[in-house]
Amino acid sequence: MESFTGISFAPLLPAPLIWTLAALGLIAVGYGLARRARGAVFRLIPLAALIAVLVNPQSVSERRDPQNDIALVVIDHTLSQTLTGREGEAEAAAAALGAGLAAQPGLETRVIRVDGRAEGRQGGREDAGTALMTATRDALADVPRERRAGVVVITDGQVHDAGVAHDLGTPVHALLTGPRAQTDRLLLVGEAPGFGLVGRPLSLPVTIEDPTLAEGTPVTLTLRRDGGAPEERVVPANRAVPLALPVDHAGANVVEMAVATRENEASVLNNRVALSINGVRDRLRVLLISGQPHAGERIWRSLLKADPGVDLVHFTILRPPNKEDFTPLSELALIAFPTQELFEEKLGDFDLVIFDRYAQRGLMPESYLANVARYVERGGAVLLAVGPEYTQSMGIADSALASVLPAIPTGEIRQERFLPRLSALGIRHPVTADLPQGGERPTWGPWLRQVVLDSPRGATLMTGEDGLPLLTLDRVGEGRVALLASDTIWLWSKGWEGGGPQAELLRRLAHWLMKEPELEEETLRARIEDDKLAVSARSLGPLPGLVEVTGPDGATRVWPLTATTPGRAEAALPAPLPGVYTATTADGRRALAVSGPPNPLETTRVTPTAEILAPIAKANGGGVHWLEDGLPSLRRVGAGQSASGSDWIGLRANGGHVVTGVTLTPLLPVPLALALILGGLVLAWGREGR
Repeated sequence: MESFTGISFAPLLPAPLIWTLAALGLIAVGYGLARRARGAVFRLIPLAALIAVLVNPQSVSERRDPQNDIALVVIDHTLSQTLTGREGEAEAAAAALGAGLAAQPGLETRVIRVDGRAEGRQGGREDAGTALMTATRDALADVPRERRAGVVVITDGQVHDAGVAHDLGTPVHALLTGPRAQTDRLLLVGEAPGFGLVGRPLSLPVTIEDPTLAEGTPVTLTLRRDGGAPEERVVPANRAVPLALPVDHAGANVVEMAVATRENEASVLNNRVALSINGVRDRLRVLLISGQPHAGERIWRSLLKADPGVDLVHFTILRPPNKEDFTPLSELALIAFPTQELFEEKLGDFDLVIFDRYAQRGLMPESYLANVARYVERGGAVLLAVGPEYTQSMGIADSALASVLPAIPTGEIRQERFLPRLSALGIRHPVTADLPQGGERPTWGPWLRQVVLDSPRGATLMTGEDGLPLLTLDRVGEGRVALLASDTIWLWSKGWEGGGPQAELLRRLAHWLMKEPELEEETLRARIEDDKLAVSARSLGPLPGLVEVTGPDGATRVWPLTATTPGRAEAALPAPLPGVYTATTADGRRALAVSGPPNPLETTRVTPTAEILAPIAKANGGGVHWLEDGLPSLRRVGAGQSASGSDWIGLRANGGHVVTGVTLTPLLPVPLALALILGGLVLAWGREGR
């Protein structure tokens, strides 16, 4: 406890009034002196006593408790430190510094360790890098500036939020880990697009930085796509060059690039880059061929036209193209429909062909349907929605297209009301699993007609009356075919008796036919969510029980897969490092997931540097020191004094305190004041009376 004594004033009247009275008194005394009146000078005694009483001087005694100054030590535990082995050096320096700080009287030390993850999330950025200054500012938020002794940051200098620390109100010192002369080779890519059009290559700028190589020195770049065989490209060092990357398929296209490591690198993690490009189709070209008019025809057209990503070609065939038509020319279309062009020349340009209640019966040349069959075998997709016309002779089931059909009709048609159900396979298949209102006991509405099929091939996902096949999928050659054995699915879109998920079912069906990766039956998928790797396995048969995961650093872990829904099992495990995670199962499935951007701030540039923190230290009156030169000594400095030298760092001694008590003692007691006033008046009166 400290004591302090001073003088204060507690005027009994407002100060202007006191000074007015004093001025009037002095004028009166001055007038008397000017007239040489006896005792005039003695009138100053009562006047001064009166003014002193009104001013009320007091002796002030304060009892003070001194407050400790606060020094903040910030230790960098981010990836640029841990991956390069400098974390131990930082902790050793922090321990030695802590011992020196503990020996300083009147000093309190706070220590924070920053790993970068929480600070990045608070900033709302996926890749915030090393946010040491943000953490420093937050740690000092509850410390008044008059108690801040200084900040000591132990780091490699790779800080990515320097702009927030130019006025912390206290000396900032940086102690840098690692060797100042260290160099590194790194692979950089330009702004990576999030998506690309399937079949069209993307141009991506790539740079290999290496300060030990002259510009233009050829360096081998190894590239892998979706974990496939390595491809080698030669790239000039220290120069940005465009690299063409093909987008092979819809969904995630994972691209890995790497350059060979050299001796004495700071880190090899930045020699590799991984990015995921989502492949999207430009516009899906759909050919819709309608036959017999029916209530559901408009539903197909409306559904396809409503999708802006679908380029629809729709026509209805009701008579052979060679049949004579005696309609006047003025009432005919100006341009004949290009049937030959579509079915012979441009059929391969379509992603999907839909036959909606099409009855052949010689309406189309057999060669055209044979072309459609070959189109399927070479990778095309065909969807058939059939009704009573499918059972007629000379129908599509008797045409050249029969070789790719999943099933042929028996000739029987069920006209009774029935409830569509998912088969055991349909409950597990991605096309029909988890359909709204579905499950083992569906709550959707009924249909009214079904074509009975004979010995369907492929997979039956939905059944109708008496368990008869209703929706059947099949793979033919490189293509796919789907057969819907009813023409009353449109009742779902009308909401009849509850309706049903017609749009969602047809959307999934179309995307499965066009080989959308998310709707494949036997898959292993991986994705990154909130610093975790989520692995999902899907199968129509037994599910794998374990998944082996290899991280960007080459470490391998085995994780159990837990069944969640029929035909699906999942696992989630930590994914702290940026880069490619590879998941594999015992049955040979493989999936890749990319964590973070191609060049994460935290792991791209990892060589120690003073360039970033030097301006911050200078702006706050501190300094930058390399730990390889030894730990600088500590000094306490006063306000306005230099806080840094070549081999020492200074912490400010503020001398702050808290007042715990105050004693006020009047300097002119009332009896003494009255005595002075009365005595002065008597003395002045006595002199005047002589």
